[in-house]
Amino acid sequence: MNGMEGTYDEKATARWATEPDKRPGRTAFQRDRARVLHSSALRRLAGKTQVVTPGSRSHAWDPTPRTRLTHSLECAQVGRELGAALGCDPDLVEAACLSHDMGHPPFGHNGEQALNDFAKDCGGFEGNAQSLRLLTRIEPKRFVPDRATGELVSVGLNLTRAALDAATKYPWPRGGHPTDPDSVKFGVYEDDLPVFAWVREGAPEHRQCFEAQVMDWSDDVAYSVHDFEDGLHAGHIDPNLLLAEPERADIWRVAIGRYVPADTDPRELADALDRLMEQEWWPHGYDGSAIAQARLKDATSQLIGRFCLAAEAATREAYGSGPLTRYAAELVVPRETRNECAVLKAVADRYVMQRAEQEALRADQRIVLAELAEALTARAPEGLDPQFRALFDTAPDDRARKRVIVDQIASLTDASARTLHSRFTSRR
Repeated sequence: MNGMEGTYDEKATARWATEPDKRPGRTAFQRDRARVLHSSALRRLAGKTQVVTPGSRSHAWDPTPRTRLTHSLECAQVGRELGAALGCDPDLVEAACLSHDMGHPPFGHNGEQALNDFAKDCGGFEGNAQSLRLLTRIEPKRFVPDRATGELVSVGLNLTRAALDAATKYPWPRGGHPTDPDSVKFGVYEDDLPVFAWVREGAPEHRQCFEAQVMDWSDDVAYSVHDFEDGLHAGHIDPNLLLAEPERADIWRVAIGRYVPADTDPRELADALDRLMEQEWWPHGYDGSAIAQARLKDATSQLIGRFCLAAEAATREAYGSGPLTRYAAELVVPRETRNECAVLKAVADRYVMQRAEQEALRADQRIVLAELAEALTARAPEGLDPQFRALFDTAPDDRARKRVIVDQIASLTDASARTLHSRFTSRR
């Protein structure tokens, strides 16, 4: 071990399948980061929706909307710096941030809903559980003899235990949420419980490791700030409307229950928005000029710094100045800071995601995936990539074959999902 990795033991740096290093001197987490960065699954995120469909622009001066890939890169930059400031291995946190959304399907959370409906009788679908499945099974990187049969099987990227744990946002199976058994959020399918048990060996039940908490907060910070920025760029958000009480009431309704606890007092959210709007760097207007673009970019930097520094200071106050890793600490994010972040999410939700044309587009996307899933079910293995065709041919039962179809669809980009759908249906 060397550098920051010295704070992690051999259990944290272990891999499911032992393998030699090709370049002596690299840390295990540098290898993890490199594997994720060079993976096909990460590249495919460039064609997957974040909030606005890739390729759509509202104005000539409106930058190309963020995709899952650009979001993941921005999340990784935020997480790397925050993690390093708190004593985590920066390569480990960056690998987790880069990989946390790799399992998300085409069309963002809308596609996730459609696939969950299709897969309800074979374990459901959840983007985070799919990420674990992709990292440990689907992404072709390392094959090893099966421990029971001796046949070659994929172990995915064969990342370290710590990297897989750090990428696990919801460390429980379907229906296993620690406080809400009806929650749709989970981090592992039944098929993947053996590797999940290995990843979580010795970990406190249901508890995220510290690096996963840093990843999770970095994800919140990145998408809340950048969705707000994208909304301003596209002309969907008028900062002046945020002063009007009827508009504010709509924002609080969006936020409460979705982005903050259901018992949150709207006055807390009003105070949070007021605090942000009182800052000298707050964007009170946006006209697309170079000066306006620079001011908006400064505002996004200020917001990210504000949210990360608040978490860093509160966590250091609670745990001191030493390195904080694995299960030695909890990330502390002040309630006021979480409310500020939630308000930004709600503003983007209200003015970007809830636009009528976006809802019409989402309805069409759900139809595309539902019809594609039905067509593949009827015609598979036709339509499956060679990798998934082989898995379909060797699947032991209908449930396993359906999971292969889910895996195939989840791997598609927005464009390739529409192309495959057009190939199998009469819709254009």
